[in-house]
Amino acid sequence: MSLQILLNGLATGSIYALIATGFALIFNVLKFSNFSHGATMTAAAFAAYFLVSANGAGLAATLAVAGIAGAAIALFGEFVGFRRITLNHSSSTYFFVSSITLGTLYEGLVTVKVGSNFYNFPRFFTNPTINLGDFVISTSDIMMFTISMVALIILAYVIQKTRLGRALRAVSFDRDTAQLMGIDSTRIIQLTFVISGVLAGIAGVFLGIKYTLYPTLGSLVVKGFIASVIGGLGSLTGAVIGAVLLGVVETILLSVLGSGYSTIATFAIMLVFLLLRPQGIAGSNVQEKA
Repeated sequence: MSLQILLNGLATGSIYALIATGFALIFNVLKFSNFSHGATMTAAAFAAYFLVSANGAGLAATLAVAGIAGAAIALFGEFVGFRRITLNHSSSTYFFVSSITLGTLYEGLVTVKVGSNFYNFPRFFTNPTINLGDFVISTSDIMMFTISMVALIILAYVIQKTRLGRALRAVSFDRDTAQLMGIDSTRIIQLTFVISGVLAGIAGVFLGIKYTLYPTLGSLVVKGFIASVIGGLGSLTGAVIGAVLLGVVETILLSVLGSGYSTIATFAIMLVFLLLRPQGIAGSNVQEKA
């Protein structure tokens, strides 16, 4: 395996890690998978493109707007789609229907706005590649990997070392008991959606840079879900590990098998984990809401 393939895989895996962590956060707290996450990612990326990027703004402004847009969209979804359900401790069926409905709504709004057109983010870097001997490394890949890792490190610090993080972990462990201990569970759930939305927005921009920006970009969110399954649903550490492994393995398979077979192999890997180790690499046996 060449160093160039490894670096490309790490960059791709870091994007998947942002998506997988957003999945894991919601699953950790509410014990259900938020299938509107991909549409949130797409809508936030398009918001950043039309509001700032298309007008010549740099990468920092684009990521900031995407993060804010993602947080706002996720918070809106929590309020209109999940609030009543979470308060009433409804079953996973209602969560599934709500998340799918919201995802369809977001994708529909994006499609109405942009049609079926493809958009390209402007070139954010003067030098698109960096030459290291015989290797040519994309500047955007290095930047995406660095920013993703910094964002995940900051998130890990907040969850492990701050009062908000302790409250989030308490609500994740037992929402009712946390409420009795004086923790506002509703606010913590809102915070979880906001963080998930910010990660989705950043991931959407990175996917748009790496590939292209189009209305069904959210379909790539399945890679983050696969990474969450491999790492262990509900485990943030497992989500990151699974995403990085998936990115590297996928890049290797692309170079060896091509795009068609690599996709099949990726799903096969997920099925193997579901059969042999359903809790994932670092997860535990967490049941969805019944």
